[in-house]
Amino acid sequence: MKIASVVGVRPQFVKASVVSRELRKSNKECLIHTGQHYDYEMNKIFFEELGIPEPDYYLGVGSGSHGQQTGEMLRKLEEVLMVEKPDLVLTYGDTNSTLAGALAASKLGIKNAHIESGLRSFDKSMPEEINRILTDHCSDILFCPTQNAVNNLEEEGITKNVYLTGDVMVDSLLLNKEIAEAKSSLLNDLNLKTRDYIVVTIHRASNTDNFENLRNIIEALRELNENIIFPIHPRTEKLLKNYNLYDSLPSSITLVKPLGFLDFIKLMNHAKMILTDSGGVQKEAYILKVPCVTLRENTEWIETIKDGWNVLVGSNKERIIKTVNGFMPSVQEHCNRFGDGSASNRIAAAINAL
Repeated sequence: MKIASVVGVRPQFVKASVVSRELRKSNKECLIHTGQHYDYEMNKIFFEELGIPEPDYYLGVGSGSHGQQTGEMLRKLEEVLMVEKPDLVLTYGDTNSTLAGALAASKLGIKNAHIESGLRSFDKSMPEEINRILTDHCSDILFCPTQNAVNNLEEEGITKNVYLTGDVMVDSLLLNKEIAEAKSSLLNDLNLKTRDYIVVTIHRASNTDNFENLRNIIEALRELNENIIFPIHPRTEKLLKNYNLYDSLPSSITLVKPLGFLDFIKLMNHAKMILTDSGGVQKEAYILKVPCVTLRENTEWIETIKDGWNVLVGSNKERIIKTVNGFMPSVQEHCNRFGDGSASNRIAAAINAL
């Protein structure tokens, strides 16, 4: 079978690294990189570290408004698919790359499969929520990371070709955690001790594009009596400077450039706590058993909330400070919510069977 896999951002590179390895054992894969993440540190380094094959196509779409970016991806993906004529298009997650891939396949009459189906934040003001809903409803095969995701699809009337596979991120973390421990020197480079620092990531438009929200988060970080490591997204850095918040960052916050996957795993794995507005990082923190404080009002990863390892605080300064100072999850409440590390095997087996 010929499979066209569409990727464009960091989490998709990580997931594709384990899924492609399984698919290529018995299928021909064409890897298409949309260019949604175009910065080197957030792009090529993941391919190098994770052993992902060089993309067969790099579309170079880059940044833009949601409509502009998705439309340009759709146009370019359609051209590639008409040349390659794959039997199946495979998409990951909730990005514009995913929606464009699913739409392009559907309009050309090509079967398409969605990895990470069924996730819902129930907040349609989030572009990601629209992307995942539309992708699920035009996909022929739906691979769900959790039972809750399966239930969400059933509520929407989707029951055919739905597979509970577990989460491919577990596969990747289990495979790469020990490699990261051995190869990454980041903790030594930054003079960090285990459980003696907090990791912060901020990139979501609802925080970065809103001056008040971003200022509240930065003020909360300033008042925390913590050693903070902040791998800063290029766009976040630009907006901090535009808002005149960059130069006032306290010495307790260490800014570092976007990290490769191995360095970031090691940084998270040894952290005392993680503050983030990323969906994927919430889940990674849970898998690594690191407490997570989410700078959002909702999450698609509700399992992390139910088990008490993740708390939603939004951009409220007082809630952020109070939660960081008092949050201590119970190890007894940590369950194997996202699978056993065999999700990519199950996905490849289901595709081969179909």
